[in-house]
Amino acid sequence: MNIRTRSLVAAAVLAISAVGSVAVAAERHPATVRGYVYDNRYNHGHYYPGAGTSFRALPPGAYGTRYRGSSWYFHGGAWYRPYGPRYIVAPPPIGIGISVLPPYYTTLWFGGVPYYYADDTYYLWNPDRQEYVVTEAPPDAAAPTTTAPASNPDLYAYPKQGQSESQQRTDRYECHEWATQQTGFDPTQPLGGVSAQDAATKRADYQRAERTCLEGRGYSVN
Repeated sequence: MNIRTRSLVAAAVLAISAVGSVAVAAERHPATVRGYVYDNRYNHGHYYPGAGTSFRALPPGAYGTRYRGSSWYFHGGAWYRPYGPRYIVAPPPIGIGISVLPPYYTTLWFGGVPYYYADDTYYLWNPDRQEYVVTEAPPDAAAPTTTAPASNPDLYAYPKQGQSESQQRTDRYECHEWATQQTGFDPTQPLGGVSAQDAATKRADYQRAERTCLEGRGYSVN
């Protein structure tokens, strides 16, 4: 075995060891891993860079916005603000908004209103701004209802891939949300939030969209 081959083998062994170490750390869910904090409120279960952590550069693909005269950046659920020549992780101000939710989020229901949670931050959808807006924690934040109202009780979805009950709830809600966005019909609202003359047609459109979404996620839908 020549020197180059031995070097490649050694590098591969180190890479496998590193992956194994990260896997073990993730399985044990320590409170912090190299500056990242494990957020398990509401069984959220994801790591985020700790508040106050500074970086020389923003993560690739960070979304930039301005709020009340200040620059803010968002990536992967965490918020950053300029701090001299660096960028520091900081809690976002109440009222700042983003067009898409974090890649990982937990849907929580308080008094029939859906909140979206990630990295110790709560979001509400603002239809006027067409954004998810950072909001104060609801008064009863310790006791949410994590199951969404039934979107279509007449639609039955069988999990062909052995999806857990938790995953089924998530898939049903996310498909409901997607179908609502695609069609403008929300079955949790009176007449679906549309005019009486359009309700039947829009409901049929919604059901087709929801079915398509669920089938794409591995369900047999009847």
